[in-house]
Order: sequence, then C-alpha cells, then structure tokens
Amino acid sequence: MKNSGKTYDPDTLSKITKDRERTNILKKYEQQFLAYLVQRIPSWMTSNMLTGIGFVGSIITAGSFVLAFYFQREWLLVGIAGFIVNWFGDSLDGRLAYYRNRPRKWYGFSLDLVVDWLTNILIGCGYIIYAKNHGELVGFGFVVLYGWAMMMALLRYKLTNQYTIDSGLLGPTEARIVLCLVLILEVIVPDTIVYSGIIVCLILLICNVKDFWKLLKVADQRDKEEKAGKNVQTL
Repeated sequence: MKNSGKTYDPDTLSKITKDRERTNILKKYEQQFLAYLVQRIPSWMTSNMLTGIGFVGSIITAGSFVLAFYFQREWLLVGIAGFIVNWFGDSLDGRLAYYRNRPRKWYGFSLDLVVDWLTNILIGCGYIIYAKNHGELVGFGFVVLYGWAMMMALLRYKLTNQYTIDSGLLGPTEARIVLCLVLILEVIVPDTIVYSGIIVCLILLICNVKDFWKLLKVADQRDKEEKAGKNVQTL
C-alpha cells in the first residue's frame, strides 16, 4: 500500500499508540519508526519473544561492564549494542500485540514492569562492578531513582487511568541515549563514568521530585472530588 512517500502506515501509527500517552522529545520520530518496524516483524515472532530479546539486550549491557572491568574499557561499547537490542524488544513487544489485534493489556503490563525492573537492576549491578571511587554508591543511586520513576508511573496510572512512561520531555529512549553517551565518554576519557553517573542521577532526582510534586497535586484534587461526590450522595 502506498503512503505518500512515508516509510510508515498512518493507520498503523494510530493503532500502536492509542493506549499510551507519550511526551518525550523523540516521540514523533520514534513512533513513526516503530510503526515502520512493526509491519516488518516476521509472523512467527511473538510479543513474548520481543520481551525476551529486550531482556537479552540488558544482559549484554550488564556484561559489557563486567568485560570492561576484567579486560579493557573498550568493551563498554558493546553496551551500546545492548541498549539498542533492549530498545528494540522493549519498544516493540506491546506495539506488535496491538498491531496484530492481540493485545493482552494486563498480562503485558505485568510482564513488562517486572522485566523493566530486572533490567534496571542488571545494568545498575554492571555499573557497580565496573565503577571505581565510590561508583558503587552512584550505581545504587541510579537503581533507586529509576525504580522511583517506575513507581510514580504506576501511581500516575492509578490516579489518572493514563499510562505514561515519560517524565516531561525525557523518556526511556532518551535515557538510553544518555547512557550510551556516558559509555562513549568513558572510553574516550577514562575514569569519567562516576562523574557522568552523578550527573545522570541528579537529572533523575530532579525529574522525580518534579513528577512527585505534580502527582501529589493530582492526588489531592482526586481526594477533593471523591469527597465532594460522597457529600452529594448523602444529601
């Protein structure tokens, strides 16, 4: 089917994005690219397979830290390939289900959440193994702060019935790009990964505090609305 020179089908784009609100910087281009890819996934590949592929990507990234620690830091560049594999599987698993009209909303939501948490732990542990000069604290901080962000996404979903994984203009894709840049910088300028990690943690902290403040306002407004509704019922 022709689509006016576009590399994706607009109907496909609408189908795979209808269940999730995105606000990240790369939203437009990422969603168009996903719409392009999802039409070309082999018929034998399932959403569960893509979830597994994404998790393998996190293992590759974690392994690159270990290899860099025991051998040479250039192994960190393998971690970039791991992030790409992780993005591919993690971004396409749910989109494929919606494209094929086989969504398993709560099953997929539960599976993705646990796999994302395990991914966070794996990469954080890999960082801890590689980093020096109090890098362990930075790695631990990253795991905690990213876990906090995941928890707020769940709370936001509970309060608004809208599931969004972004913090304003930043989302998981942008986070992966930043972490890839951190790895490249460490290869070019050795022993900068702790300082880069501190900057990443500070950005996460600022985003989390900002999102938490917004979340409290939404929760407070919902409490007021529910209280007002109860008062009306008792009249």
